[in-house]
Amino acid sequence: MSFLEKCKILKKESENLGIVDTKVKNEALKEVAKSLKEYQDYILKENAKDVENAVKKNTKESLIDRLRLNEDRIDGMIEGIHQIIELKDPVWRSNEVWTLENGLTISKMSVPLGVIGIIYESRPNVTVDAFSLALKSGNCILLRGSSTSLHSNKALVYAIQEGLKKSKISPNAVALVDDPDRALVKKMLTLNEYIDLIIPRGGKSLIDMVVKNATVPTIETGVGNCHIFVDESANLEKALDIIENAKVQRPGVCNACESILIHQNIAQTFLPKLYDRLHERVELRGCENTQRIISVKAASDEDWAEEYLDYILAVKVVEDINEAIDHIRKYGTKHSESILTEKLKNANDFLRKVDAAAVYVNASTRFTDGGEFGFGAEMGISTQKMHARGPMGLNELVTVKYTILGNGQIRG
Repeated sequence: MSFLEKCKILKKESENLGIVDTKVKNEALKEVAKSLKEYQDYILKENAKDVENAVKKNTKESLIDRLRLNEDRIDGMIEGIHQIIELKDPVWRSNEVWTLENGLTISKMSVPLGVIGIIYESRPNVTVDAFSLALKSGNCILLRGSSTSLHSNKALVYAIQEGLKKSKISPNAVALVDDPDRALVKKMLTLNEYIDLIIPRGGKSLIDMVVKNATVPTIETGVGNCHIFVDESANLEKALDIIENAKVQRPGVCNACESILIHQNIAQTFLPKLYDRLHERVELRGCENTQRIISVKAASDEDWAEEYLDYILAVKVVEDINEAIDHIRKYGTKHSESILTEKLKNANDFLRKVDAAAVYVNASTRFTDGGEFGFGAEMGISTQKMHARGPMGLNELVTVKYTILGNGQIRG
């Protein structure tokens, strides 16, 4: 089936899916969850091909980790589906109903967007997350993963469609662009007739390309140059644990910490502790003041703006919270930022003044995630301000329709 034919079928199917009962959608998701388990060995076999190809290309380990599937990660996908099943259906809900003096009753109702296209890199779990969220919110979905995960995505979509065949929802509610030709991506970005929203999920180059070329409405997601500011009042032992988690747990994801800002009054005490905790696993790059205290590579201006997605961390000593906030304003990507402090005023100042989708006090940036926020999964982390911001769950995948009930009213 050609790419354009898939898009036409999705658009037609979206007319049906948009009005499907919640129970039917949940039963379909249950069948998909069963199917993923049933086809687990096949999925892992196909994923191994992608991992092998990545290793041959000398892909860095943190990115191979994003690509790799195992039984636990498939179980995690399945658990995510069950979490979405338990969530309230976002379709055909209203918190706003009012009646005018002329007797017209107006309701602001939530309705599906229609067809969502998602363009994403490496992580095959996005295939399942995106499909599940789209289905529960009444949307059809067009998936375009990277060529590096093509075998994995084909296997996952096969399992999804086999599950749908056992439900009352057509397997045509989901489609995969399985042709690696990049020209199809640019074509996808201009198919306003068939696609209602494009979500790019990946690195800066992908997102910039989509924003530059799309005529279909887009939501920017993903780029995460995330900072942690260690205030002079911070609990230093907690700070070490938080920074280690934010950098080391999964360095190849967008909510991993890339830069540490340290108040000058604690630099002499804290930097050696940070070095001892991380230097065997993480390459530290520091400003001149940092280099005077610990032996690390010099950080360049480019380092402050870099989303490493690797075991690399930029470290800067700052005068105070104001310099930390100014640094984040200059180099941050409006994703996730954190302050470690015991001063309520500094915590409040940071929360109010830092412009990001997620702002933390005394916690790791790694929590910026749809599953962690209770959304079951996410389409991505939106770093823009319209129409959604932060982890995009079910409620961010609907739009509104005004319904007006009358009894013969005409406008004078």
